[in-house]
Amino acid sequence: MTHTPALHKVPPEVVSLADHEQNAKQHLDDNAWAYFSGGAADEITLRANRTAWDALPLWPRVLRPLAGGHTRVPLLGRTLAHPVLLAPVAFQRMAHPDGELATAYAAAALGAGLVLSTQASVPLESVAYAVLSDAGRGPLWFQLYLQHDRGFTEALVKRAEAAGYEALVLTVDAPTSGIRDRERRAHFRLPLGVSAVNLAGLNAPPPVALQASQSALFDGLLQHAPTWEDIAWLQSVTRLPVLLKGVLHPADAAQAVAAGVAGLIVSNHGGRTLDTAPATAAALPGVVQAVNGAVPVLVDGGIRRGTDVLKAMALGASAVLIGRPAVHGLATAGAAGVAHVLRLLRDELEVAMALTGCRTLAEAPQALAPH
Repeated sequence: MTHTPALHKVPPEVVSLADHEQNAKQHLDDNAWAYFSGGAADEITLRANRTAWDALPLWPRVLRPLAGGHTRVPLLGRTLAHPVLLAPVAFQRMAHPDGELATAYAAAALGAGLVLSTQASVPLESVAYAVLSDAGRGPLWFQLYLQHDRGFTEALVKRAEAAGYEALVLTVDAPTSGIRDRERRAHFRLPLGVSAVNLAGLNAPPPVALQASQSALFDGLLQHAPTWEDIAWLQSVTRLPVLLKGVLHPADAAQAVAAGVAGLIVSNHGGRTLDTAPATAAALPGVVQAVNGAVPVLVDGGIRRGTDVLKAMALGASAVLIGRPAVHGLATAGAAGVAHVLRLLRDELEVAMALTGCRTLAEAPQALAPH
């Protein structure tokens, strides 16, 4: 059973995702703010994600027929009301006591897809129970990190299947954490009562006896780093479609299609792993070209306006995901704040479509350059 998230009101002065971010900063302590807002190293990629969308101009079109337009898109056999999903973000109870449960209710209410993090601070079964019966909800997916213990990973996958999750999103761009200076300066630690509850019972990997000349990373931690062979193994133990999250290079995209994955998410982990990695807006066209329509390609990273959503769709994305903005809404007003963030994006997307002469998102490519 689950409880109903607390009801809050969004402050009337909050009218954009940037306003939500500023408001959230007032609600979060330095520890949580460093975790949710920080990026890797000098945060070059974190900033680039945002500026890359800004650098793409939209070209208005006039006097085009717009009546009957809509934001619906197809995705993995479903028709979504709009192309915005919520990306997996860990430990959301640091932002609000209701955590991922509030986020799930908001996503369902606004018809948005939800990708629950392996490191969620609420049990995966509770989140599924809360929203699966909502006829208007978007897709419910479970994000997965492959653990060093295959038996534990398989059991976690079976839990997600049994709970009703409809796809697995395997994060592949973080065999190790990035260098996160902002977290280190804040001496980041999880607050009491917040943990990765779905990983309870996972034993630590056996210690590796290292020689003085060996690397604790390459000869220790990365002994368990996943490879393409693990993709085949995962597909063999689940009936769910598997998407790969964290693909930037066209060669990796082509190899993923050859491996039979169900979809790709162009992502640089929100700028939290490899600093100076390309912005996702810059990487998206190459991945789309490499995939050549074989599987859907989604994208996240730096999306803060409905205009950004339209640009992503114009570049060939099937849908987009947002991470930090949902956390900002959650910190601002719980479930109501997340719902407000989603509503703002959809409203802004519709306005952007209308002003670029796009009646549907199939026409989005015309918004980026004159023909």
